[in-house]
Amino acid sequence: MPIATVNPATGELIEEFASLTKEQVNQRLTQAEAAAAMLRATDFDTRARWMRAAADLVEAEAAHTARRLTIEMGKPIAQARGEVLKCAHAMRFYADNAESLLADQPLTDPSTVRASAAYTSYEPLGVVLAVMPWNYPMWQVIRFAAPALMAGNVGLLKHASNVPQSAMYLDTLFERAGFPVGSFQTLLIGSADVEAVVRDRRVAAVTLTGSEPAGRSIAAVAGSEVKKAVLELGGSDPFIVLPSADIRAAARTAVTARTINNGQSCIAAKRFIVHTEVYEEFVEVFVAGTKALTVGDPLDEETEIGPIATESGRRELVELVDDALTKGAVLRCGGSAVGTEGWFFEPAVLEEVTDEMRVYREEAFGPLAVVHRVDDIEQAAALANDTTFGLSSSVWTTDPDEERFLITRLEAGAVFVNGMSVSYPELPFGGVKDSGIGRELAAEGIREFCNLKTIWKS
Repeated sequence: MPIATVNPATGELIEEFASLTKEQVNQRLTQAEAAAAMLRATDFDTRARWMRAAADLVEAEAAHTARRLTIEMGKPIAQARGEVLKCAHAMRFYADNAESLLADQPLTDPSTVRASAAYTSYEPLGVVLAVMPWNYPMWQVIRFAAPALMAGNVGLLKHASNVPQSAMYLDTLFERAGFPVGSFQTLLIGSADVEAVVRDRRVAAVTLTGSEPAGRSIAAVAGSEVKKAVLELGGSDPFIVLPSADIRAAARTAVTARTINNGQSCIAAKRFIVHTEVYEEFVEVFVAGTKALTVGDPLDEETEIGPIATESGRRELVELVDDALTKGAVLRCGGSAVGTEGWFFEPAVLEEVTDEMRVYREEAFGPLAVVHRVDDIEQAAALANDTTFGLSSSVWTTDPDEERFLITRLEAGAVFVNGMSVSYPELPFGGVKDSGIGRELAAEGIREFCNLKTIWKS
């Protein structure tokens, strides 16, 4: 795949970039190694000052940056602005809290280990490579970069090939804010060149957000080099609705939960599991809300659904719908390519999906929803867990017993009760099963790329 900006709303090639040569990659690795030594020696107050300055830049440049995101991957402009401002919030969260999150942890009674004092300390690992996707070109990167830099690590970014302008913006952001040269750099390289960077002795660890196959590949390389890896992979998140819930509120929220970011989100709700007593009511509101969405130019403030980011991504959605229909599914709305320019897809709702259909197992990365009918809570939990993924989940009930049952039973990294799954800097983010290993954000995220050192004194 060429490293290029192609506007998904028109199919127009905007700009193409040359890959870095091996010599240029080596120069950047050398810079990163030098920066790691400098950054490790700085204190939290200094790093926090730089991080706040970077957040100021992000906010000041939000309008231009949001437009770039929209042109590169097609998200509605209002959502692009929200993404940019969320990045600034996360940067300030870590500027304000990194020192306390990484504070030494003393053993309450050191005499139990025959010591006068004993504690653990968090220290940066060094240079960390981040392999990031196109769906949130800023947020996915910043939620790694902010905690990594505040912990004293250095970042290298291999961004998705279809968002190079976003990648180049991030390449200069932290240096402009005061961080040492080389503290955060973009590597404009293809996927085939990533393995060599992971294996380089100057790289201490790697994090990847992306597909399951890509995660398995990176984890295998990192494992062979005995390097830490954090993986945030796919999701097929369940959205469970039980009779005690506010059904109309659940259905309205379901529309947003499925179609946010043009439906191209790992934690977008994808499988709607609804109790038979309220199934018809839910589906009526859900389908009506989906049909009412405005599909169009993502730079238009009124647009709610922009194009799919890539032509191949739209083709995959159409194929999933066609496969389901040939095997007996019922299409309630949408499901077709739209227009003659760009890669638009009409938001779709499928019913009567069975495990013989691809969409039952595969992650649909776009505004394509699957609705299932269940008879009881046990069946709902079993269906929710009948997936190789386990990223997040949403549960709609006002019954405390049902709530406790599903919180305990669901195999997921998160459970949101009476609300849609959302990532926050204050909460750890990540999944189980094929959705990945490790956590981003919160205290857990900043500690992932630290050496937990034990200190014992006689």
